[in-house]
Amino acid sequence: MNSDPLITMVVGGIVAAFALGFLAHKLSISPIVGYLLAGILLGPYTPGFSFDADLARELAELGVILIMFGVGLKFSPRKLMDCRWVALPCALGQMAIVTALGFGLSWLLRIPPLEGLIFGFCLSVASTVVLLRTLEDQHLAQSPTGHVAMAWLIVQDLFAVFALVVMSVLAAQGTGPVKSGQILHGIAVKAAELTTFGIIMFVVGRRILPGLLVFIARAKSRELFSLGVFAIALGIAYLADAVFGATFAIGAFLAGLVLSEAELSHRAAEDMLPLRDAFAVLFFVSVGMLFDPHVLITQKWTILAVLAVIMAGNAGAAFLMTSLVRMPLAEKLLLAGGLAQIGEFSFLISGFGMNVDLMSEESHGLIAAGALLAIALNPLLRLAMRLLARHHAGAAVEDVPAALGKAAGE
Repeated sequence: MNSDPLITMVVGGIVAAFALGFLAHKLSISPIVGYLLAGILLGPYTPGFSFDADLARELAELGVILIMFGVGLKFSPRKLMDCRWVALPCALGQMAIVTALGFGLSWLLRIPPLEGLIFGFCLSVASTVVLLRTLEDQHLAQSPTGHVAMAWLIVQDLFAVFALVVMSVLAAQGTGPVKSGQILHGIAVKAAELTTFGIIMFVVGRRILPGLLVFIARAKSRELFSLGVFAIALGIAYLADAVFGATFAIGAFLAGLVLSEAELSHRAAEDMLPLRDAFAVLFFVSVGMLFDPHVLITQKWTILAVLAVIMAGNAGAAFLMTSLVRMPLAEKLLLAGGLAQIGEFSFLISGFGMNVDLMSEESHGLIAAGALLAIALNPLLRLAMRLLARHHAGAAVEDVPAALGKAAGE
């Protein structure tokens, strides 16, 4: 089994993820829960087969690149601008409230302040994959509520990318005492590097990459087109990391962002989807491999507190912020239920924090446990929100029988 660890890891991870993901889907649970459980079963903390977690992390990097490239491709500045007066303040307020709640919980758990701040932020960023699938299943992706949700996710994703930048600066400061002046200087330097990279991407890349896609498409080979898009995503992500000191995730995001307005961007997104999904599965499997399921027993009350922050905190904060902008109750409840979970960006940030010694394995485990439970329980919360919205709508109709009669007459 150990003679071909790469093949064994890919085959074992994909097969186990498919089996448990399919079972989760049949139980009306997000397949992501199945992928995480597959990683737990294949990880070093459970008996039986044990795969190379370091190799899983390397494969997960490809998943990160493709996930972030897909986020960049789907990024729509126009949609964000159309919903900016709702999505921007509401998303910022929701993240600030939940980050504060998570930080308060970390203080009770005696987690160091900087780690506690990262911990709290990880609890505030919803899974784009989970919420998008929810909107698609309910045929709401193109509705006004769906547009607000998309813009909300874009704001969260952008701040998650910014968090990765700040964390890379903090990691470069070393293990000594953190000084605000050094941090600001480091952020300024990193911002200058990323600005240079961004200018190159938007000035040079915007002129070259769309034309390059058209040139590849003229070969009339779907295989070469898909391979070309894959090469662009990987190449730019590697360039960002090797030359400009950015992360693979940021480089891939910018690559997708540059191509998002290209004529063939929709075809690129469609062709990349199967490959992105396959490596995204391995990403979730690798997260599960790093999770010790024993914490569900040894730290059950702590995990319940984390789960409360994720579900009640995010749902309550989202409902509060949308109430300030006078959104209809049904839409408020839909958004509150959909945002009451965390996923891939929380794993990206906590995993990166663990790799650069800004987060402990214990904190990462709490985030993973909370995410797994929140994703599994989220359908029940959304169902409760829908029933509450229908009940309120029914009560409103009963209070205004004349309006009902007029509507029936029409």
